[in-house]
Amino acid sequence: MNDDLIQLGLIDDAEILLADAALALALLDHPDTNPAPYYDMIEAAAVRLEAMNGGATDADDRADSLAAVFGDELGFVGDEQSYDDPANADLIRVIDRRRGLPISLSIVYVAAARRLGWEANILDVPGHVLVMVGTEVVPVIVDPFRGGARVGRERLAAMVAASVTGAPAAAAHVSVMPNRAVLVRLLLNQASRAERAGKGRRALELYHRMTIVAPSFAQPWWERARLEMVDGDIAGARVSLTAMLEITRDPAVRQRVTDTLRGLPVA
Repeated sequence: MNDDLIQLGLIDDAEILLADAALALALLDHPDTNPAPYYDMIEAAAVRLEAMNGGATDADDRADSLAAVFGDELGFVGDEQSYDDPANADLIRVIDRRRGLPISLSIVYVAAARRLGWEANILDVPGHVLVMVGTEVVPVIVDPFRGGARVGRERLAAMVAASVTGAPAAAAHVSVMPNRAVLVRLLLNQASRAERAGKGRRALELYHRMTIVAPSFAQPWWERARLEMVDGDIAGARVSLTAMLEITRDPAVRQRVTDTLRGLPVA
């Protein structure tokens, strides 16, 4: 197992550098690629942000700068024509193509902003991902998939209402994503696409990566065990389910896992 991947699973969430981590994950699929230009691109974008508006303390100005650098100058935008292309969740390919999914584009925005010490976080919105610049008290929200376009309160509420029936308020369905959850979301996009394409072994490898990066997240262990059983790896499935039992406290989930374990063939 790649040492960088193991390290990601051991460090505190706050210590994770999003772009560096996402590039480390992408490099697992591009072992012969020189990573330097990709790290340099993020750093160069941060330098450009600083030159444009590095002294800005206002979230509005910072949000405008992010949109100007990534949307206007560098041309990063959502891939609407081939949304389900696995390349859209591979940060190396995203940087090459300047196209990606909301989650991968948001990583680029937030990584550059944080290099300048700006407050920037990725927001989990039903059916979408956005970037919040500034604090939760007075935030400015932008949509990297739309080239950094602003997302006001009414637009945010409409996005939530479109995905959550009877949503009483947008805030109830929007949350800041921890760094580790962002990486899992990135990998999950790849895994789900691989499985839909009939590439079960590829999906299994991606779930395996998730359990290394986020060992305390229960769902990747379940999906890993499910695919291990499909692959005939009963011993592997037993290990995954046992690991899941060690981290989950939900009685219903524990019962489900216990029942599954009991139903596994005896080696």
